[in-house]
Amino acid sequence: MLAMPTFRLWSALVLGSVFAVGADQSFGLTPSLFPLQQNADSADLFPMPPCGSFHLEEATIDQMQEAMQNGTLTSQQLVTCYMLRVYQTDEYINSVLQINPDALAIAAQMDAERKAGKVRGPLHGIPFTVKDNIASKDNLETTAGSWALVGSIVPRDAFVVAKLRDAGAVLFGKATLSEWADMRSNNYSEGYSGRGGQCRSAYNFTVNPGGSSSGSAVGVAANAIAFALGTETDGSVINPAERNSIVGFKPTVGLTSRAGVVPESEHQDTVGAFGRTVRDAVYALDAIYGVDPRDNYTLAQQGRTPTGGYAQFLTTKQALRGAVFGLPWNSFWVYADDEQKRILGAVLCLIKAAGATIINGTEITNYQTLVSPTGWNWDYGTARGYPNESEYTVVKVDFYNNIKAYLSELENTKMRSLEDIVQYNYDNDGSEGGNPWPLGNPAFYSGQDGLLASLETKGIRDETYWQALNFTQTSTRRGIDDALSSNGTRLSGLLVPPDVGQSYEIAAQAGYPVVTLPAGVHSATGMPFGLAIMQTAFGEAELVKWASAIEDLQLGSDTPYKRSLPRWHGYLERNIPVLNIYEGSP
Repeated sequence: MLAMPTFRLWSALVLGSVFAVGADQSFGLTPSLFPLQQNADSADLFPMPPCGSFHLEEATIDQMQEAMQNGTLTSQQLVTCYMLRVYQTDEYINSVLQINPDALAIAAQMDAERKAGKVRGPLHGIPFTVKDNIASKDNLETTAGSWALVGSIVPRDAFVVAKLRDAGAVLFGKATLSEWADMRSNNYSEGYSGRGGQCRSAYNFTVNPGGSSSGSAVGVAANAIAFALGTETDGSVINPAERNSIVGFKPTVGLTSRAGVVPESEHQDTVGAFGRTVRDAVYALDAIYGVDPRDNYTLAQQGRTPTGGYAQFLTTKQALRGAVFGLPWNSFWVYADDEQKRILGAVLCLIKAAGATIINGTEITNYQTLVSPTGWNWDYGTARGYPNESEYTVVKVDFYNNIKAYLSELENTKMRSLEDIVQYNYDNDGSEGGNPWPLGNPAFYSGQDGLLASLETKGIRDETYWQALNFTQTSTRRGIDDALSSNGTRLSGLLVPPDVGQSYEIAAQAGYPVVTLPAGVHSATGMPFGLAIMQTAFGEAELVKWASAIEDLQLGSDTPYKRSLPRWHGYLERNIPVLNIYEGSP
């Protein structure tokens, strides 16, 4: 790989300034960054150095802002301290694919603005990463993890990146991901890309880290960045968030623009946010949503978003008094393993003790047909004998057309179509796995069968396509909306176990929003799992309200069932493919 060694060489030149925090700006040496074997399988394996006098590990964005406001911290120091953390951890977890050579310069501009009395908002001077399928008009690559797009030049910042720049946030770099956001293969190593290599969860290096926004979530969880953006077509925000004990916010399709994002399906793609707290994730969401003329799907939000943003709906555990949640037990909960049921049940008891009502049996209408009984399966319609009821029927066609439109705006590349990408993978089989293993790459065990399935459609929107689109959208929307109404009572939200992939799959097909909160850790693997809330279209205000209330309840109690630090299990192991263990699936 080229990107990471270049990053490490460049970052090494500035890491000596991490401890240059005194008024004299003198340079100091970094502490030892080697993980000691005696600390294996503990949170102490990769201790995070302080950022000058500021305790950066697990710091919230508000705490960072307070420190910058009182002069004990600068944005430049924040960037450099996160650089040190990435330098310390990235040989192990591989969450950052490329660092922004302009990061320190941008931070300096934000510091200068603050000194002049201008603070743009809660993200002023805060470093963030974006998944490597989100374009930035700078010296960072945008490749979706594929060698095929290296050197391509994007026409402009993605809308969400431009919005974050306007908010004063500092683009730190690009995060690793599952190549082509999981579209390229149906049997693959989650979190792997040809260009980026294997991203690994800091909780357990040997198993599926969650994806496809793997590096975005892993970096936030490991305190390697303040917050991050990811994208989701079906699970790619919620899944890595819940598997890395952080908050993941997947918005309604149309709330956040996809312009400048390497696409998968225009009907399901959305840009979401990761944070260690609900508030941090909501600050990011507030910065990135809005109407964008380059994405007509965003027109649907007009008149359906709050004046003043979503942070105003952040609340405390007292708000749970009188809340009424639904539990779609037969739809999703039956597929959770016993340990999850026990731990999530304890969290539900906390919620009820705080004054909320939880109604069991608020099922997704026609769940017997819609929900796969054998785990996440976006081609479940075809498995039942009805490709005209399959999400994958839609996604395959959309990808062919949407990727062609995206490639048409790039400069400095020969890649103009899916045919070009497929041929590139064949021509570079060892790195890009054009053929199934053992001819190609073991991380892409089934080769590029996902791309070939899309290629076979030629992008033709035939009758089967339109029937599938209508079925998946209409049935799941009706199913969720019906479940949110119990005997005429409008529920506050549906509580679901997101480690059961069918839960976020139904929301993905509907284009509906989901938020996941850290809730527990599997004893067998050390991998976290979450508790998620599902809502109807543009129900983000409700999600912010109830997620923040539940989080406040967790943090204000002595329950162990909340965010926990990673224990770095298997930190010296480098298996490829990673073990595809989902404890919540049968």
